[in-house]
Amino acid sequence: MIRVLKGVSLEVNGGQIVALLGANGAGKTTTLKAISGLLKAEAGEVTDGEILFLGCRIDHELAHRIAKMGIIQVLEGRRLFKHLTVEENLRVGYMGSGREKEMQRNLEMVYNLFPKLFDLRHSTSGFLSGGEQQMLVIGRGLISKPKIMLLDEPSLGLAPLLIQTIFKIIARINQEEKTTILLVEQNALAALEISSYCYVMENGRIVLDGKAENLKENEDIKEFYLGLSQVGSRKSYKEVKHYKRRKRWLS
Repeated sequence: MIRVLKGVSLEVNGGQIVALLGANGAGKTTTLKAISGLLKAEAGEVTDGEILFLGCRIDHELAHRIAKMGIIQVLEGRRLFKHLTVEENLRVGYMGSGREKEMQRNLEMVYNLFPKLFDLRHSTSGFLSGGEQQMLVIGRGLISKPKIMLLDEPSLGLAPLLIQTIFKIIARINQEEKTTILLVEQNALAALEISSYCYVMENGRIVLDGKAENLKENEDIKEFYLGLSQVGSRKSYKEVKHYKRRKRWLS
């Protein structure tokens, strides 16, 4: 047995955007899969502790039941049914009452947030650009109006201008739809800009947490996640490759 997470403790309050930062292999995606129930599909399990949602324990529930409760994970890598159209992909994600009127209302909500998807609604999703595909997977996760969305690396592989667009839309989803969001990201600056609270994960543990506005001023966060030294100059990889020895939270 390989233990990936070790005593992780975090809390996401209703209406918040909470960021979970960390390098590759820190355990961020595993944390999301543990919450959404997808860990079981990979023969993983929560062996100690518990995961609570609205006061109910969910770590033993199946993924589809957790989704029905209102917890939706948007997976890393823009996984789509690429042979289906944009609107068909959105409809696949719907888990409401089954009524067409409700479906249409929710489609309108998604198209209001993503006007580009409305223009492309009859296009085959496999031919969309990376940014358009990212909009589509977020829209597909949103169409059932979840209580909480688990977003895994939405900026991955996107150009800087597209990243700004995607994060502005994530902030709108939180503000306009009142959707709670747990955001896993390596782009620390973009994540901290829209989050109210942040956790930092390393080697399967939470090593630092606090209000996003405070962590933006934390010297370790500036140096090791924003790439800035105390005087504001950008660090090179060569200068920080032994960073673990100098992190104050690991000392």
